[in-house]
Amino acid sequence: MRSWMKMLKELTLRPKVHQVRKSPAYSFDEDLAKPVSGQKAKEILSKSSDIVFREFYLQGKESIPCLMAGVDGLVDKNLLDQFVLKPLMVDLPGRRELAQLTLSNVVDSTIQYLLPGLEIKKISKLSDAINAILSGDAVIFFGESKEAIVIGARGWANAGINEPVAESVIKGPHEGFTETLRINTSLLRRKIKHPSLRLISLKLGELTNTDIVVTYVDKVASPDIVSEVLKRLSTIKMDGVLESGYIEEMIEDFPYSPFPQIAYTERPDVLAGKLLEGKVGIMVDGTPIVLVVPAILTQFLNVNEDYYQRAMTAVLFRFVRYIGAFIAVTAPSVYIAVTTFHQEIIPTDLLMSISAGREGVPFPALLEALLMTIVLEILQEAGLRLPRPIGQTIGIVGALIIGDAAVKASLVSPLMVIVIGITAVSSYAIPYYDLSLAVRLTRFPLMILAGSLGFFGVAVGFYAGLIHLLSLRSFGVPYMSPIAPMRIRSLLQDTFVRAPWWAMKRRPQLLEIENPQSGGKGKE
Repeated sequence: MRSWMKMLKELTLRPKVHQVRKSPAYSFDEDLAKPVSGQKAKEILSKSSDIVFREFYLQGKESIPCLMAGVDGLVDKNLLDQFVLKPLMVDLPGRRELAQLTLSNVVDSTIQYLLPGLEIKKISKLSDAINAILSGDAVIFFGESKEAIVIGARGWANAGINEPVAESVIKGPHEGFTETLRINTSLLRRKIKHPSLRLISLKLGELTNTDIVVTYVDKVASPDIVSEVLKRLSTIKMDGVLESGYIEEMIEDFPYSPFPQIAYTERPDVLAGKLLEGKVGIMVDGTPIVLVVPAILTQFLNVNEDYYQRAMTAVLFRFVRYIGAFIAVTAPSVYIAVTTFHQEIIPTDLLMSISAGREGVPFPALLEALLMTIVLEILQEAGLRLPRPIGQTIGIVGALIIGDAAVKASLVSPLMVIVIGITAVSSYAIPYYDLSLAVRLTRFPLMILAGSLGFFGVAVGFYAGLIHLLSLRSFGVPYMSPIAPMRIRSLLQDTFVRAPWWAMKRRPQLLEIENPQSGGKGKE
């Protein structure tokens, strides 16, 4: 019994140090802290067939054996051949710089006189050399020297820059992040060409050594939020980080809440806009998804295209999305409550039509709605996981064949099919997939409460959900801000409505930022 309680505690209680599992110990772990050694690096990496080694000599005042190492497929071999090996082995013999070359000065002399590359640095730890090799750089070891040279020669294939499927726009930039971190930072730098843009590099994952970049705009982002992000990231101890979702779960404030507390984007323009509002971005190598903190609820119902359209058009589209989210949450529960407990509020003609449609249906409204909602969830999941042409077919089959057959067999009423259809379409109006998932999840308890207590149950569910939302925080920022606490300026500027650009003279008040002025021209 005690072991079961211990296991339950480990699975439910969140530790202060976010440690998932202990990494295995290897025989060479102690060697990694020692000075660089070409032979030791070759001993550690030679068992992997993709590690390429090239031995050669530099003939100066002394004959110095050299060893260059890199990962086949990660390094640009043409660059190394033309600008490293060819200069050192073919072009340089006979030059006067080599006349005084000894083991003691070979590293500095090579960097200063012999290699023309831009990304060249000196290292002295074996762990730095191993990490550089496995990250896609090339490393040159010089005999028994305690120093080595890292050459930036990364050249792996990438998917190219395309428009994100989940965040496509009609008006606005049509470029998105890729799986390559350095390409992503360059896309962001193209948007914010100012020295105040900060990019802080980290590594997470004991085995994967995944590159992480924390980005923010100095003097705009709150120093407290920046330090909190870095603190939470530094406490993560796990074997590997393969996607930004790993980090999202480890650093969010309330892991058991269905509502997303960390936003994400695949678009450089969206990330740049959030950074200019004082938020912090977390970029992960190997994924185009960039996390943005802190996040608030209303942010998940706004899209970047709102800022590229005229203000009145953006207000209309936001109104449509808010109404769609409300319908997606309440439509099935309202139908259940009305048809089960509150028939008196339905006009007589409509009530007779509903009664005629439900004639012969063997299930109560609650069970009928639950069955149809579960079928809808199955169809959505099947359409999402299957190849795109087949997924579209699944949607047609579900809508036309299954729905029509269920009505003709008197398993469900026609109005129930309409309600579920409207609910599904309304949920598609929610731009963030994570919030759509939260809405789909909260729909079930509301339906059960409506089937048990009617509108009173719906009200209880809404109050419970509202209390939960008011209790949430995202890196210290209230989740319902600027509604609670009330921020009149933010409400009128960029929440339910979007003010014209000439009227947005201050940054959002939900953050305690050093420079509240947005830098806009205003309108006199």
